[in-house]
Amino acid sequence: MQVETPAQTTKRQVPAVSRAVAILRFLARSPEPVGVNPLARELSLVPSTCLHILRVLQDEGLVEFDSKTKRYTIGVGILPIARAALQRNTFSTLIQPKLSELSREFGVTSIATQLSEPGQMIVVALSQSNLPFRLQVDLGSRFPALISATGRLFAAFNANDESDLQKRFEKLVWDHPPAFDVWRQEVRDARTRGYSVDQGVYISGVTVVAVPVFGSNGAMVRSIVAIGISERLKDKEIPRLAKAMQAVRDQIQELQIETGS
Repeated sequence: MQVETPAQTTKRQVPAVSRAVAILRFLARSPEPVGVNPLARELSLVPSTCLHILRVLQDEGLVEFDSKTKRYTIGVGILPIARAALQRNTFSTLIQPKLSELSREFGVTSIATQLSEPGQMIVVALSQSNLPFRLQVDLGSRFPALISATGRLFAAFNANDESDLQKRFEKLVWDHPPAFDVWRQEVRDARTRGYSVDQGVYISGVTVVAVPVFGSNGAMVRSIVAIGISERLKDKEIPRLAKAMQAVRDQIQELQIETGS
């Protein structure tokens, strides 16, 4: 009997699973409940196939169905799965107290993000500042991988196809959209500097500072992000904040090596 090695194993497509995952992701992103036909159209599915999958997901509590409107939303049954994933995420566990320290010292909202589905970053840990005015960010929040300070880092360390990069850039939504050439220079600066800054470009009056966290292959797989009010987070404070964030990144990566996680 011949045993297949990992390199020899062929990855088999399982269409039903891929479609179910696509449906869950779409419903998670949708701000409003969605009917079968619009959902099938958006995902290029046969409506009857889409309906069968939705009914199975509904039976499992992963989607909810409103019999009056005939529309579907993401279900609360997804929460235990998401909670278990976060609890088992060693990076999230290790970085949480460090984020709290950053928030206390610099008066910022500190978050850690992780690359999830293609082109999306997800918030896996966070700490709010104690200031009267603060930004609302939630665990599990998703945003495009190329947006704001984190996006410049993603483009600097992960993106190689220039034409694809520009197409994705043009779909981003900013308060003050930068020109692509300007943004590309900022991407190059971020790569050289080792951190990135967005001062009121993504969100008016808000400064975002991000540092990359690298995987074993050298690509950026996570980021540490600090979000503050631009009026309080002055230019001279940003390098000190970025240095503290880089120190946190290095400490966490050392801990992960020590624990073998």
